[in-house]
Amino acid sequence: MPIRTNRGRAAVYRKLWGWPLRSPRHLAATAFVLVLLIGAIGFAAPKLLGRKGVQQAQDPVAAAASAVPSSGPRATTAPPASSALPTLTRITEAPTPSSAPPSSAGVDVAVQWAKEYVNHPSGTTLEEWTKRLEPYTTPEYLGQLRSSVDLANVFPTQVLGQPEVRESHPKSVVVDVTTDDGKLRITAVETPVAKGPQTQAPTGTPQWRVDEHEPVE
Repeated sequence: MPIRTNRGRAAVYRKLWGWPLRSPRHLAATAFVLVLLIGAIGFAAPKLLGRKGVQQAQDPVAAAASAVPSSGPRATTAPPASSALPTLTRITEAPTPSSAPPSSAGVDVAVQWAKEYVNHPSGTTLEEWTKRLEPYTTPEYLGQLRSSVDLANVFPTQVLGQPEVRESHPKSVVVDVTTDDGKLRITAVETPVAKGPQTQAPTGTPQWRVDEHEPVE
């Protein structure tokens, strides 16, 4: 029959708590049971705790995942940046020509060109002037002179002093020639020239010709 009143429950509890105190035998039996219970708990608890620790050590990813709270936004891993970057083209400068002793032929051509350049007495036509320059000038540069020079703006009339070599390379030389109106910086290059009325060398023989000039202070 179930106990329906608080008074009845209290009487039952007094009987349970009072049973070990009724006799020395009851007390000894109670103490023995408590010792067995404590020993069983002390023996089983380390094994249970150790097994759980081993499982967590064997699966750290799962343990870490379980430690993250399920609520709130989850961190997402950004996708790796695309490796398809544009290929950069390396820009390399043209190699600088090596220096060399000045060619006497190149210097002579620069001086002769300068002498014809300043030779434009009154009444000289552009055709006559460029004709005298032709033996010492590359065809390309001679064409530029014919199309761009106005003899009224060519002021030097005389070459003075000795030429001064500014740069010298195996196939080019830069010479400063002094005139009565400043200096002319003349570049002469070695180039194969076809045999013509002004050239006695065989066709294809390397010849020095002027391919650039500029006035300098």
